[in-house]
Amino acid sequence: MENIYYLLLFCLFCWYFVYLRKVSELAEHHIRRYCKEGDLQFIALARRSSRLKFSKQHGPCIYSIFDFDFSGDGESNNQGSLSFYGLKLEKIDLPAYRIH
Repeated sequence: MENIYYLLLFCLFCWYFVYLRKVSELAEHHIRRYCKEGDLQFIALARRSSRLKFSKQHGPCIYSIFDFDFSGDGESNNQGSLSFYGLKLEKIDLPAYRIH
């Protein structure tokens, strides 16, 4: 009977890994499109955290925060962040940056 629990735990781990990969690809798609529309140079993207979160608006979901590097003038490096509730983009935060 305990083998079923191990199998369930393994399947849950695999699902979580695939889910995080999907969220990362979606984040990269959103930030590349955002940078292209804003005439920014996209440099890098990294996940800061992913955790289970409960809210009245979204219910139980996995909340993910990503940090990304970009440049507005081609010389400087700035860091922004974007957050997801599940697979839905919540917001993109950018600091003040120089433009060319």
